Amino acid sequence: MPDNVTKIPGWAEEMRRIFKGGTTSQFVLHGNVNDFVSLEENGKVHFGGIKPFLVDIMFQNFDVVLTYNRGAGIRPVKGLESFLQTLKGLDVWSQTSYGANPGGIPRDPRAALELIDKYVHVVMGKQKVAVILDWAQFILPRGEVMQVSNSFAEPLIRVMDWAADPEIMGSHVCTVVIAENLTEVSQQVAQSPYSAKIPIPLPKESDLLQYLNSLKAELPEFEKMCDVPFDSLSQKLIGLTRVNVRNMITLAVRNGQRIDPPFLIKIKKDLIEKECYGLLEFIEVTNTLDDVAGHDEAKKWLREDARLLRLGKLDSIPMGYLMNGRIGTGKTWLTFCWAGEIGIPCVVLKNFRDKWQGSTEGNLEKIFNILHALGQVMVFVDEADQAAGKRESDASDGGVGGRVYSMLAKEMSDTRNRGKILWVFATSRPDLLEVDLKRTGRLDVHIPLFPPQTEEARNALFKTMCRKVKMDIKPEDVPAVPKDMGEIGGNEFEALLVRVNRRWQLADDEAKKKGLPQMIKDELKDFRPSAHTRQMEYMDLIAVKECTDDRFLPEKYRKLTPEDLEGKLQQLKLGL
Repeated sequence: MPDNVTKIPGWAEEMRRIFKGGTTSQFVLHGNVNDFVSLEENGKVHFGGIKPFLVDIMFQNFDVVLTYNRGAGIRPVKGLESFLQTLKGLDVWSQTSYGANPGGIPRDPRAALELIDKYVHVVMGKQKVAVILDWAQFILPRGEVMQVSNSFAEPLIRVMDWAADPEIMGSHVCTVVIAENLTEVSQQVAQSPYSAKIPIPLPKESDLLQYLNSLKAELPEFEKMCDVPFDSLSQKLIGLTRVNVRNMITLAVRNGQRIDPPFLIKIKKDLIEKECYGLLEFIEVTNTLDDVAGHDEAKKWLREDARLLRLGKLDSIPMGYLMNGRIGTGKTWLTFCWAGEIGIPCVVLKNFRDKWQGSTEGNLEKIFNILHALGQVMVFVDEADQAAGKRESDASDGGVGGRVYSMLAKEMSDTRNRGKILWVFATSRPDLLEVDLKRTGRLDVHIPLFPPQTEEARNALFKTMCRKVKMDIKPEDVPAVPKDMGEIGGNEFEALLVRVNRRWQLADDEAKKKGLPQMIKDELKDFRPSAHTRQMEYMDLIAVKECTDDRFLPEKYRKLTPEDLEGKLQQLKLGL
């Protein structure tokens, strides 16, 4: 591999160093494998696909380079004559005619890799040969060893042999396996000690700035139509591939669209969500913690952490947060408003589970790659007790839950992500969440949320909900909540106000003369709160048990001893 290139990407430099050391001859490239690769020669920067980069730069001193995928079959992209000459010799031995008729070369992985294997064993030691297997997840798919059919077992064994055979390793034969997600490739390849796993990251801010400058020459109108300084533009595009950046800029320039902040926000959101196959949802938040009624101690803590983030004191930031409490206490709203106050992207982890073997893990790997590239991001996982999986594998889901749990737990405890990826889990049943997942070092701060505990807090929340549902009423005209309504959450207030709006829209002129405040009073009087009081109380007490700081608790819960709390929970559990 070359030493005379001015500058190659870090992952390529690592690949070159390992191959030069002579200890590994097989490389598994994964991650951002479908993007442009940068190459700097003599002060000029060029961009191209990964396969041309491997062939022309990394393997420029090789005699033969073969590429293979299930769609295109075997292609000798370098050393065609030498390859065909050798095939003619193999034809005599194996009674085939591939050398004279290249169009008949098999595409099926079993036969194609068998042919490549024969070729490699004939020429090794005489020629430098590189074999590039693209879209490897379709050649070497993930699966249990005992369940792999012969059609997949033989290609798998050949690829493993190319990595482990000392004779091949010492004879200038290099194999490259390319797959977007490492978890979608056979575990025997992905975890082999004989191959080097090389992650290709998404471009950093400096990489994007370099690429944007190269686009100026290609698209003369680009700079004129851009309302954002280039250094700021590159920062705003973090998380996108170069290919996506090119598509976005080209689309705007050719359609006369100004490249301004609203355009960037929308396009970036759309592109990243598509890149993640809809597994992540970007939330555009304009609210702050000022828009949250109640939860004063929780807001104080979160504001302090927001200040530390702005000051760059990342070592003081928890790895993650667990928002818990009965349904309707505003766990999601509090999280989104906090994200708006910090001013960092907020993404919701959607349903990434798939019925196909390895797909769920591949989806999660894709998500992690995007999160790392964003630099700083809040990740919100709602209904976390359902989404996070379980430590023990469940036969009913093929063990997917256990693997999801393992991947999440590993990512959440990586201290290199502290202050960069803020994990926020929300659930009304934290007792169903695995203990190891919510431990210190993963979800350090457990914030319990409760319905308003005082008359003043209850009325403040009611006024906030009037604003949320766009009730046409002044705050001072909002009637007080009856004292006997008990503990009622924001979701029930919202449902009540929607009913008021319904009545108002259906009312005749005579009924409307009474005014909206009176109609709200009437609805408050007739409203029946949730009848599931035992379940609500259980959720409250579970939130108390999970709490990591007494300051978050209402006064009535601070006096509970652990024994009393456990007794109440057991009693409620029996009743339920």
